[in-house]
Amino acid sequence: MTKTNVKVIPATGKLGILLPGMGAVATTFIAGVEAIKRGLAEPVGSLTQMGQLRLGKRNENRSSLIKDFISIASLESLCFGGWDIFEDNVYEAASKAKVLEQNLLNQLKEPLSKIKPMSAVFDKNYITLIDGKNKKTGKTKKDLAEQLREDIRRFKKENNCDRLVMIWCASTEVYTENAPCHETLSTFEAALLANDPMISPSQIYAYAALMERVPYANGSPNRSVEVPALRDLARELRVPICGSDYKTGQTLMKTILAPGLKSRLLGLAGWYSTNILGNRDGEVLVDPGSFKSKEVSKLSVLDQILEPEAYPSLYGNVHHQVQINYYPPRGDNKEGWDNIDIFGWLGYPMQIKVNFLCRDSILAAPLVLDLALFMDLAQRSDLYGIQEWLSFYFKSPLAAPGLKPEHDLQVQLLKLHNTLRFMGGEELINHLGLTYYGIVEE
Repeated sequence: MTKTNVKVIPATGKLGILLPGMGAVATTFIAGVEAIKRGLAEPVGSLTQMGQLRLGKRNENRSSLIKDFISIASLESLCFGGWDIFEDNVYEAASKAKVLEQNLLNQLKEPLSKIKPMSAVFDKNYITLIDGKNKKTGKTKKDLAEQLREDIRRFKKENNCDRLVMIWCASTEVYTENAPCHETLSTFEAALLANDPMISPSQIYAYAALMERVPYANGSPNRSVEVPALRDLARELRVPICGSDYKTGQTLMKTILAPGLKSRLLGLAGWYSTNILGNRDGEVLVDPGSFKSKEVSKLSVLDQILEPEAYPSLYGNVHHQVQINYYPPRGDNKEGWDNIDIFGWLGYPMQIKVNFLCRDSILAAPLVLDLALFMDLAQRSDLYGIQEWLSFYFKSPLAAPGLKPEHDLQVQLLKLHNTLRFMGGEELINHLGLTYYGIVEE
């Protein structure tokens, strides 16, 4: 029941959204925004555009669209830029991705054709199975970071942007652990100068964004802004960060189903998940190193939802397996199968089968929009460092050191809603409800 007076600077002027990686996800997002602006489609899946926020007590019957409750940048104020190893403009890239119908893209050809990718920072050691010609060169990784910083400044000036955000939409890098170079800003910057192989392209992008005071959201399982040096830099420069890995298809289903099983104290013996996917992300994930990054992100969800240490007889011996298979005929239309072996009263076994025929980029695009608008809101509200209230959007959400991330989708949504109420000066809602029955006084 806390009220606050957070000063939210109004969202005036233009907001530039910078996207490392302008493939299926980024082009579906950009084309979608342009279509919505022209009345050709609805922003289905976007909390910032369609979400309602309850205000006050239930008997007050007060609610508001989120975008009407708090100052969020309008779609008309957005402009787009980014980087990619392929030179295709957004219209060409979206046509090749084959996520959206060509008839829709043709109606948007004029604005989409104007958006051309800047040359990208790329390292074949981190993404092994694709390559392109549109790449930066430099003597050191620090040189590459400075080139990105110059790109950011130039984009802001040329497009008359008042503010910027950066949302990672590129491919999954190979899995890495934290190294000594990631511990402090001084060791990180020394490693940039020394061309340390443990500094990945995504970390160079994150560093460049933070140094330019640009909020950064990591939509992949890469270890980029998650390393201690960059977390500290975000706090030092008062820049919002969040991640990691968009919660779209199969993991979205897990964060819906697993909390339900746990709330009813139904046991879990095993959860087998497999996918077929034919887009560029699927191609990249053929590499064992890149798949390891995705696997770690996907596997962490169940453990942290089910708390096996607290419920050893129910969840202490779960066999959890995840597979992703590259299958080009499906393109961006991913199919996920889940076999879930559960047990109930007296240990009697039961099963749940889920067959989710989803469209990866269609599920991811509204997340990119929401993250861009909410990260801009966070910066205008002087909320900096890790934005745990945006865990709702991620498979492996960032949390403060020493805290377990929250994975229950409904708890994440409550945290997000309460953070918006907090910023808007409304009472927080705990759903206790006893005031309605005279048991607890206001």
